[in-house]
Amino acid sequence: MSKGWEKFFYIFTWACQGSSYLSPRAYAVLHRMHHAYSDTPKDPHSPHHTENIFTMMWRTRNIYNDVFHYQEVPEERFSKGIPDWATFDRVASSYLTRLGWGLFYVIFYVLCISVFDFWGTHWSMYFLLPIHFLMGPVHGAIVNWSGHKYGYANFDNNDKSKNSLLLDFLMMGELFQNNHHKLPKRANFAVKWFEFDPTYPVVKVLHYCRIIRLKPGA
Repeated sequence: MSKGWEKFFYIFTWACQGSSYLSPRAYAVLHRMHHAYSDTPKDPHSPHHTENIFTMMWRTRNIYNDVFHYQEVPEERFSKGIPDWATFDRVASSYLTRLGWGLFYVIFYVLCISVFDFWGTHWSMYFLLPIHFLMGPVHGAIVNWSGHKYGYANFDNNDKSKNSLLLDFLMMGELFQNNHHKLPKRANFAVKWFEFDPTYPVVKVLHYCRIIRLKPGA
C-alpha cells in the first residue's frame, strides 16, 4: 500500500483496538518470529512452552514490550520492510491514551444500558467491559492458544499448528493457523472446500479499490 494508506490504517487500527492497541511494527516483528520459531522455545507465543494461557500471554507481553521500547534489537529478517510510525505509537500506546479509551467505553456502556435503555441491553452487559478493555490480548490468547492446540491439520509443518474450524469464523479467519503456517504469504487462509476465511473478501475489495495491491499468487 502507499505511505498515505499505511498512515490511515495505523490510525484506523488504533481506533478499532482502542485501549489494547498494538504497534504494527512490534506486532510484525513478533509475528515473523512466531513463524520462524513456531512451537520452539524461541516462539514468542507458543502454548507448548508455557504453563497455561495466562503465562503464555504474559511472556508475549514482555517480549512485545522489549521490541516496542527498542530494548531488544530483532534480527534484520524480522524488522526489514515493516511499517514504523514511532511518534504515533508513543502517543497511542501511552497509559493516558489507554485510560481515555477505557473511560470512553464506560461512558458508552452507561449511556446504552442505563440512560437510553437501548433495546436488548441489560445490566449484566457491564461484565463485558473487562473484555472490551483487553480485547486485543483476549483475541491474541484465543488465536495463539487454540490455533496451536485444538483442531485438525491439513499440512505437516513440523510444528503443532491447527485449524480450529468451529472458532475460526469468530476470529475472522485467523484460526486457520495450520494453513497459514504452510502458506504464510497467501491472503486467503482457507484451503479446503469447507473452509471459509471471512477476511479474504474484504482484502479482495481493498485490492479492487486500489487501496492495497495483492502480489501475484497471494
